[in-house]
Amino acid sequence: VPGADAVAAAQCTAHDYTDPGKPRIAWNDEQARAELVDALVTDALRLLGHLPGQQLGERAANAVGILALVAGQDVEPAEDSDGRDGRWRITRGTAPNRMVSTVDPEARHVHKTRSHQQDGFKAHLAIEPETGLYTAVALRPGAGPEHHEAAVGLELLADEDTPLDAFGDTAYSTGDARQTLHEAGHQLFIKPAPLRPAVPGGFTLDDFTIDTTAALVTCPAGHTVALSDPGGQHHQRKAIFGTLCTGCHLREQCTKARAGRILTSRPHHDLQTAARRQAATDPGWQTEYRRWRPPVERAVAWL
Repeated sequence: VPGADAVAAAQCTAHDYTDPGKPRIAWNDEQARAELVDALVTDALRLLGHLPGQQLGERAANAVGILALVAGQDVEPAEDSDGRDGRWRITRGTAPNRMVSTVDPEARHVHKTRSHQQDGFKAHLAIEPETGLYTAVALRPGAGPEHHEAAVGLELLADEDTPLDAFGDTAYSTGDARQTLHEAGHQLFIKPAPLRPAVPGGFTLDDFTIDTTAALVTCPAGHTVALSDPGGQHHQRKAIFGTLCTGCHLREQCTKARAGRILTSRPHHDLQTAARRQAATDPGWQTEYRRWRPPVERAVAWL
């Protein structure tokens, strides 16, 4: 970026940026780390704010954009800051679609499980389990809804011109993916994601009678309320039990909310409910899933 060297020399003082190593601080000192984060973000903002106004080429414009993104994606105003005094700290949580490398801007941070995290890309595979042949592959950034397993899985099967028996684990069990594959005529052996009760060990969605056509929901205690029309960004429907939960003998198994249980139904509810029921009760489905999932796992391990 033309003129950036002079601006950096005058404005950036948190670290010796000619030194390729980490800043020289006591990394086990929480206060020292906090002060370094604040100083580094301040340096980046000063540099961006003092760059000379000029038309930039693509490479220079990308460099400026990446600096602005990286400087702000993982920080928030300091605890006692009003957001205007230029003091910063590391934010809690992970920024959506977080960039992890200025050298490879497409790489992303991956949370595979709560304990397994990595940076980079994920490989997606379609495998013919009888032969172990890979029929389609894709390499995608590790985060972002467009790179989710279910979204990429649909792409891997998009060129199939005959119905298939499609096997997959819970990552591929979204409602949208099921609907698309079902409409394409495929027979699905995709493991449904488990339901999480609102109260540990308590009732799940499947313990309620949910009639999406009549827009009615009946709870395990026999109370029936209306199911709302779809609304919000995710087109969810809600059933509000409210005061019906007062004094209910099953309340402790159902909700901890003071205002009573609010049940949320997502798009493709009926399709997902049927899939959970089939996986739990259909011996034929269970046999096929147990038979063909291990060869797929072995093929993944070989790769």
